[in-house]
Amino acid sequence: MRAFLENLDRRWIFLLVLIAVSTPILLKLTFPEAPSKQVRTVFSAIDDLDDGSRVLIALDYDPSSKGELEPMASAFTRQCALKKHKLYFMTLWPQGTPMVNQAIDILKNEFPDYEYGTDYVNLGYQTGGEAVIKKLASDLHGTFNVDANNEILKNIPMTQNLKNVRDMDLIVNVSAGDPGTKQWVLFISTPHNIKTVAGVTGVTAPTLYAYIPRQLSGILGAIKAAAEYEYLLIQNYPELKENPKAKEGLRRMGPQLVAHVLIIVLIIIGNIIFFTGRRQGTSV
Repeated sequence: MRAFLENLDRRWIFLLVLIAVSTPILLKLTFPEAPSKQVRTVFSAIDDLDDGSRVLIALDYDPSSKGELEPMASAFTRQCALKKHKLYFMTLWPQGTPMVNQAIDILKNEFPDYEYGTDYVNLGYQTGGEAVIKKLASDLHGTFNVDANNEILKNIPMTQNLKNVRDMDLIVNVSAGDPGTKQWVLFISTPHNIKTVAGVTGVTAPTLYAYIPRQLSGILGAIKAAAEYEYLLIQNYPELKENPKAKEGLRRMGPQLVAHVLIIVLIIIGNIIFFTGRRQGTSV
């Protein structure tokens, strides 16, 4: 057996990896997750708000980071809608407009009682990066004169009496880089003491941990945290259990889990072959 494994064509290994990755995808397998303390903190930040609270959702990412971040944005949107929060969508990235539209499609398709202008509004994209964030702290209407549909904000019920971002009860930022979570922390949550949570890519997350918990209440980092968040959301809102779109993060973790287990097994087998062969060689 050892000789067989030592001489095994590496293409069989590649085939095993292909099977390990493709099987969960084809069968749409999901696995239970154990939500971390950080994930539970982010969840509570939204869930503990009084129903109907004002939540600003800033989606600062583009299609290249969609795989990691879209499940977070979708989960945040669903949770806020289930809590009947008033949602204010925006983006600081020009490519972020489709990301906002996808989140809004969730409201249109899954929460038909949500009305535009009364329950949610799309402020759209505004150029300027951190300058936009700074201006939002003092003047919403001077920053976004119209919404994404070119409707004057003073004519929209949700925004006509809204002065600035300091009127928000929570800021939710989903970010792939700059401008993003760091700027929201530096120019909004820190100076104005506005509670803020974020969902970021795995590369970005370590650079933001220093802001937790005083300047940033919590962070979701990468697809693993997104899957944990979805699992926690479904636990608390069982009506989402039959909604396959509410399990995108869980579904995307399936191939990773199976492939990682396979790699670990292959490493163990490889080490057993190596040490067994070396011991036999020494004895000779």
